[in-house]
Amino acid sequence: MNSDAVWENLKQLLFAIIMAVFIKTSVVEAYKIPSESMEDTLLVGDFLLANKFIYGARLPFVDWQLPAISDPVQGDVVIFIYPQDGITKYIKRCVAVGGDTLEIKDRVVMVNGKVFKLPEHGKYLNPNIKPRKRGGQDSPDNFGPYVIPKDNFFMMGDNRDNSSDSRFWGTVPRKNILGEALMIHWSWNDGIYPSPDVSINDPLSVPRMFIYNTVHFVQKVRWSRLFNIIS
Repeated sequence: MNSDAVWENLKQLLFAIIMAVFIKTSVVEAYKIPSESMEDTLLVGDFLLANKFIYGARLPFVDWQLPAISDPVQGDVVIFIYPQDGITKYIKRCVAVGGDTLEIKDRVVMVNGKVFKLPEHGKYLNPNIKPRKRGGQDSPDNFGPYVIPKDNFFMMGDNRDNSSDSRFWGTVPRKNILGEALMIHWSWNDGIYPSPDVSINDPLSVPRMFIYNTVHFVQKVRWSRLFNIIS
């Protein structure tokens, strides 16, 4: 192979890498659900595709943000940076936006005086409603009224009794918004046949895990969830 052909192949490879990085960081990105806070809308082991373009994606390598097509609206399932540490990626449902007045009365969420219904697959685990604390302080089930600050969003998990969300740590600034969850492209249930532990002290633990998961592959994939649109 002559030098011109090598150079052409390198250019094509470099272009492919640049486009892959651009798409991942600016248009579509994959996320894995690590916790139970969005059950049963999203399950631990679901892998999602998120649209980063709609809320104004940031270009790779430079701190430029493209114009947003829209801001999050009530009901969107949103991926964002946790405001308390500025690093961790969270996924919750947008319940209210800047300027809205939110109040929760005995688990009934009211936004601007209208009921925001529990999502189709949302749930409460605890049958007991938590009253306001001593002195009238908010509880997760009785909260507000609270006016959402401008350019902020109030987020809640669909698994209301098992979610660290805006009821506990406040609203999410617009600058922390990353993307809207679109579709489940893969779902792996490690709870039904838990994978064997892997240890650096046991060289056979990796092939053992691989063989175990291969044997139970059909049972561990949640086939009915593949390519489901998130709503």
